[in-house]
Amino acid sequence: MIATADCHNDLLIGCLHLRERGATDPFGDFWLPQLREGGVVLQVLPVYVEEQFVGEGALRRSLMLLEEAYRIEARHSRDVAICTTGPDIERAIEGGRIAFVLALEGAEGVGRDLDVLRTYFRVGVRMISMTWNRRTMMADGIGERDTGGRLTSLGVEALAAMEELGIVVDVSHLSEAGFWHIAEVARRPFVASHSSCRALQDHPRNLTDEQLAAIGRAGGFVALNAFGPFLSDEASVDDLITHARHATAILGTGNVGLGMDFMYDLMRQVDPILGGALVTVDDIPFPEGLRRPADLSAVARRLEEALGSLDAMEISSGALRGHLGRLLPVT
Repeated sequence: MIATADCHNDLLIGCLHLRERGATDPFGDFWLPQLREGGVVLQVLPVYVEEQFVGEGALRRSLMLLEEAYRIEARHSRDVAICTTGPDIERAIEGGRIAFVLALEGAEGVGRDLDVLRTYFRVGVRMISMTWNRRTMMADGIGERDTGGRLTSLGVEALAAMEELGIVVDVSHLSEAGFWHIAEVARRPFVASHSSCRALQDHPRNLTDEQLAAIGRAGGFVALNAFGPFLSDEASVDDLITHARHATAILGTGNVGLGMDFMYDLMRQVDPILGGALVTVDDIPFPEGLRRPADLSAVARRLEEALGSLDAMEISSGALRGHLGRLLPVT
């Protein structure tokens, strides 16, 4: 089985939601078998704050989600390990465990107090996006792109603080103006944890060729998103491969990975409220073969058939594993 790495799976919110409703071990019951079946050796776990917790509840909710990750690690210590350095990742994988890297999907929990960034770093967070789709005190998300807003002065300070700490800056969900502001002032590589190619599917959550190239020039990587509407109007595994071909033509295979953003099961596990709007799950196109982590082993085989074994290994796990090993602090 080809080892796989995924730069974006919101499973923490699913696990916390089910535990709050009486489930004893939702990770062990569902997600762990899924990850093992998919050959996942490295998983970035974002902390996403639901709309009803934005504001003063954001810090509390994000800490509860981070605690959920540590609860999972304690209960399943033979299978998973939270990693904060590159060597941690390699030790976990070599020991047969899935390496977890903790991230924030949006900086609502930071507010305007940048010292909180240090607190998040102390509890293991190693990747942060300044925004989800909404506006934060640092920047505008893609849902506010019509404002033309760049980073705020606080956002510029936050970028410098994250670079100093060794927190990887994630530009997925950031408005295009905010993206180019980061490209202008960043001193370290920045990444897109779950974004695909706008040249192939004109969706605001995707990146233009110019943005892809800018990430490459900065020394970062792009992890492709497999959420159906971001791939094509009638999405399939073939469309993900097409996005992989396009991205690697611009960035090279060593800079393109997977950030799958599996929502098929999460939309059924969590109250269906995203961005303040009720969502009808059956109206969302979830392509066959791109629905859950167990599908990743077949995705890796399809990549191998289409691109060859070396390129497939880079996209499936090598790029993400190599870049995070390099970008995370040594100690």
